Amino acid sequence: MKCISKPCSFFVIMLMLSSVYLSGCSSIPYEAKYSIDKATSSNRCEPFAADKCVADVEDITSQDMQVNDKVSAGLFDINRRRTLYAKNVHERLKPASLTKVMTAYIALKYYGDQLDKVLVADSSVYANESGAQALGLKEGCSMTLNEALHALLIYSANDVANLIATNLAGSIEGFADMMNAEAMKLGATQSNFKNPNGLNVEDHLVTAYDMYLIFSAAMKYDTFSEIISMNSYDVKWTDENGEGQSRTIDNTNGYLRGDVAAPSGVTVIGGKTGTTNAAGHCLILLAKDGDGNPYIAVIMRDTDGDTLYSDMTNMLNEIVK
Repeated sequence: MKCISKPCSFFVIMLMLSSVYLSGCSSIPYEAKYSIDKATSSNRCEPFAADKCVADVEDITSQDMQVNDKVSAGLFDINRRRTLYAKNVHERLKPASLTKVMTAYIALKYYGDQLDKVLVADSSVYANESGAQALGLKEGCSMTLNEALHALLIYSANDVANLIATNLAGSIEGFADMMNAEAMKLGATQSNFKNPNGLNVEDHLVTAYDMYLIFSAAMKYDTFSEIISMNSYDVKWTDENGEGQSRTIDNTNGYLRGDVAAPSGVTVIGGKTGTTNAAGHCLILLAKDGDGNPYIAVIMRDTDGDTLYSDMTNMLNEIVK
């Protein structure tokens, strides 16, 4: 056996010790300094419909409740996120003046802190459809956004809808583009808006479920909730000659006017009506039960006013069953 010299032995020993030392380093546990700051931890990925009532393609009906076969209707329990009733809620229909809920939503979303903003009417203010509800604004008239929202939601003034649109977006067409963009953000993907008032025009379409989504979003603004609950209002504006004008407007909602009684145990807070020959009779409401729990109810394409309120009352009865 060949002997190893002392210097060589020393070198081998040192090499072995170094190897052990280095391998030992690799086994020392490393404690990473890791923490989640509040800004990062709050940005959780939430499901899009986490706070929404979901309505499947299948109808959700009740044997005890009868509504017009042709209607599209939905009843949504907001706190429990449950759809209590759904009939044709994904059918695309003309919404008539339910459109104005989206008009108000956009105005409040982008100008809610500027309610004193003065809106001036141009030549597009006129509601050019026979029998269309209007305040009677003319080119050169002006009113604040706050007054305009009251006339829009309480009286359903079509000329006021045009006034809001042109002042906030520059044109009717530009505002319609805003409406469609906001609808997509809200998940109201079956909506196609062409104007801010809901007067009859081709391809101006919304579903009852989309209206629930839009109305729910608008309800987050206190101004909207306050206005739709008023049964009347003294609206003020300045005419084309610079003279102040005032008019008492009454709500178009039969429940708020006292023409129709809500079911026992149900309180109608407010909502929006809509009627055209093409759309039929439409109504969307915020109602509450005896414990103050909120519900959104919507009916579209009903045959006449009496049937609309009869169907709505029948549907509201589902709240207290």
